[in-house]
Amino acid sequence: MSVPIIHFYTKKNCPLCEEAKDLLKILQRDMTFTLLEVDIYSNDKLLEQYGLMIPVVEINDQVIQYGRIDLDEIRRYLT
Repeated sequence: MSVPIIHFYTKKNCPLCEEAKDLLKILQRDMTFTLLEVDIYSNDKLLEQYGLMIPVVEINDQVIQYGRIDLDEIRRYLT
């Protein structure tokens, strides 16, 4: 089975994003996944798509959560 990849859409100076990133790092201690952090300002399409939603957690091209992140929900999705 391949290692899940979590795309984490974020931007600079976003306290909610920093909180979510810290939570994902904690989860990464217990579960195996690759965390790819993507700044939405690096791409106009991403900025338009996620500008009002960040932080956004996407797994297998599906948005799992956005805004305030719930680790238990992500953990359930990964198991």
